[in-house]
Amino acid sequence: MAVDGIATTGAAATDASSSTRTTLASNFDTFLSLLTTQLRNQNPLDPLDTNQFTQQLVQFAGVEQQLKTNDTLTALLAANNTAQAGAALGLVGREITADGDTALLDDGKASWKLTSPKDGVTGTVTIRDANGAVVFTKAAEFAYGDQEFAWDGRKTDGSRAAEGLYSIAVDAKDVAGNAAAVTSEVKGVVDGVDLSTGEAVLLLGELRIPLGSLKSVRAAAASS
Repeated sequence: MAVDGIATTGAAATDASSSTRTTLASNFDTFLSLLTTQLRNQNPLDPLDTNQFTQQLVQFAGVEQQLKTNDTLTALLAANNTAQAGAALGLVGREITADGDTALLDDGKASWKLTSPKDGVTGTVTIRDANGAVVFTKAAEFAYGDQEFAWDGRKTDGSRAAEGLYSIAVDAKDVAGNAAAVTSEVKGVVDGVDLSTGEAVLLLGELRIPLGSLKSVRAAAASS
């Protein structure tokens, strides 16, 4: 289980910001030194344009303020990532439901929760493997609301599909012949969390579920 991605990302951002501030400070000191020298040695008959160096001072101040804003945003992002990590780790061992069309075929079983926008919807259910190849199709009817679609891992030709990830798609129409959007959700027990990308991703075996796709959480059913 990868759990150090957030810390690494935050450290890298902090180092980059610190380096930028150091460079700005060095440049600002150099600018002031040159400006002071120029003022001391300017031609009284052709004095330095005060508007020009005042504008440069304002620009330096603006950059410094932007860096401070960036530091604040970086701190807020790190705090948000930490909160996400804590929430995700608390879901390990829980049964979840999430938006998604991909489920794991395990021990000859895969299932999705399909939601129909109305009664009398008919269409074709298509299941594809991880490479996008169609392995199963079936005509189906849908009532309004939620219903489970279970697949036993049998391909259309009757052979057994290998265990792994499979996606579902539904091409459906209502009684008037208009397209009807039948949405899908997946469920399973969280057995790990991946934080390596900076975003908490729940792991259900090989299945990866972004924390933002989560729809519901419940205690996992006790094993018999």
